[in-house]
Amino acid sequence: MSFSQEVIFKKIPKHLHQFIANQDYDLYYNARDQAVWRYVMRQLSHQLKSSAHPIYNEGLEKTGISIEKIPSIEEMNKCLSKLGWMAIVVDGFIPPQAFMELQELKVLAIALDMRSIEQILYTPAPDIVHESAGHAPMLYDAEYSVYLHRFGEIGVKAMFTKQDKEVYEAMRHLSIMKGYPSTTKEEIKQAEEGLNNKLNNVTILSESALLTRLHWWTVEYGLVGTVDNYTIYGAGLLSSLSESKSCLDDEKVKKIPLTVEAVDTPYDITNPQPQLFVTKSCRHLTQVLEDFADQMCFRKGGAESVEVAIDSEIISTCEYSSGLQVSGLFTRLLKNSINKEIYIGTTGPTQISVNNKELDGHGISYHTEGFGSPVGPICNLMTPLEDATEYDLITLNIKREHVVHLEFVSGIEVIGVLKKIHKKLGKNVLMTFENCTVTSPTGDVLFQPEWGIYDMAVGIKISSVFSGSADKTKFDVYPSKSEETAKKIKYSEKEKSEFLIYNEIRSIRETGKNFKRIKEIIKLLKNEKSEAWLLFLEILELLKKGSREYTDVRNALISISKINSKEKHLIDRGLNVLDSE
Repeated sequence: MSFSQEVIFKKIPKHLHQFIANQDYDLYYNARDQAVWRYVMRQLSHQLKSSAHPIYNEGLEKTGISIEKIPSIEEMNKCLSKLGWMAIVVDGFIPPQAFMELQELKVLAIALDMRSIEQILYTPAPDIVHESAGHAPMLYDAEYSVYLHRFGEIGVKAMFTKQDKEVYEAMRHLSIMKGYPSTTKEEIKQAEEGLNNKLNNVTILSESALLTRLHWWTVEYGLVGTVDNYTIYGAGLLSSLSESKSCLDDEKVKKIPLTVEAVDTPYDITNPQPQLFVTKSCRHLTQVLEDFADQMCFRKGGAESVEVAIDSEIISTCEYSSGLQVSGLFTRLLKNSINKEIYIGTTGPTQISVNNKELDGHGISYHTEGFGSPVGPICNLMTPLEDATEYDLITLNIKREHVVHLEFVSGIEVIGVLKKIHKKLGKNVLMTFENCTVTSPTGDVLFQPEWGIYDMAVGIKISSVFSGSADKTKFDVYPSKSEETAKKIKYSEKEKSEFLIYNEIRSIRETGKNFKRIKEIIKLLKNEKSEAWLLFLEILELLKKGSREYTDVRNALISISKINSKEKHLIDRGLNVLDSE
């Protein structure tokens, strides 16, 4: 099966296309990028032998990820399709709601960028190491796969706020700044201050913010087992050379049994975590997620959830008990004496749907200025209006082309000429009136005849409230793709020359030919007094231990390590892996 860009676009809804990037593999990744990948993956493979979830190493192979080279999205998709998943490449952070919808569709969003050699141990920005080698392998565990998919289904319904949007943009900006090697300390300081200001402006933690915490403490930084005997399954740990090791220190990193209360613990994307949560099993993850979901507006509904939608100041959907869905910017809620919703209203473009499909003629081009409708039972009708039969309606004198007077138990009244009753899935969902007047229990006019046709939603309660529109294919509410993208690194002529050597070494290793060329390369690097430690490590791997060339290259690495303490640590790690093989 082909997984070309064209095929991927056909499989994913159009409103998500803006977030899909193109992995122009040979142009995007240089030979040093490939060496960085090999270094990280060789280190992780060595380091995670006993500390990673038992299925991790098997999962790497099963999802098309090798130690030798950066994976192509097409190769990954050939393997992921066997697990019922697929992947796309994206440019860094994408809006959480889009990320969750992709996950709901069983699509992994894989960051396109490869971490730089300067950030080889850890990068604060999403990169292909983290997204592919971190997230994909665990999909081979069936229970974890169920959890990730279920997280997407629940996460896409989470209520968020305008403040959440601002925090997301500030966080994306900071990750871009920190991910670019030439960023100055002042620029990073400004970006950090910008994020802190946005975080300090948050007045209430939304469902989305809390769910993001649960995602962080499980999908990204989760441990499985017991607090005394655990393995790593979180992608953030599995892809970090530093934290996958430091997290095992029980004195410095506290281990806490995972419960739904994990959402009360904030996190910092740019620093090591002081505590981690341990799930009993991957199945336990889904149980904790469902516990949280029971508190969410999409399950609770009611006036309290409508108020959350109003406070969010973002497009949301209120679903009536009949199944009718109203999507728009909610600005109005009337309640009775026991705080039950009796009337809801939107301002601006509004969509009317059933089962996440827009009703014909009831899109945002028709409901341009808003929508308002009563909620609740009708007086003298023992059956809910949504379930009423033609006979039930006739007994109350509710007939098409006649003046109909609907008195709600709440005191709201609707009087007008009934033109149409819309039925969907065996329910009455919408009633259309002409020459209609709607009044509140206190006599306030909620709709008057000169405003035109009146469409009244049918339902005795609001059963669900969730973020976004019901039919996203017709009412796309995602923000446009951020104009700020990851900065492209400008390489010096010296670095470009080194890339050619990296490529030669790679060719020699893969083909097993032209080993005589290695001596010439070593001589060239020594003459240029090169400090390219990773290049020397790549060469050392091909040399026979004890040979003159092996000794020369190893001494060159030791000399480099004496100059730079950070590189000493990286060199020592590389030599340790070589020595253990």
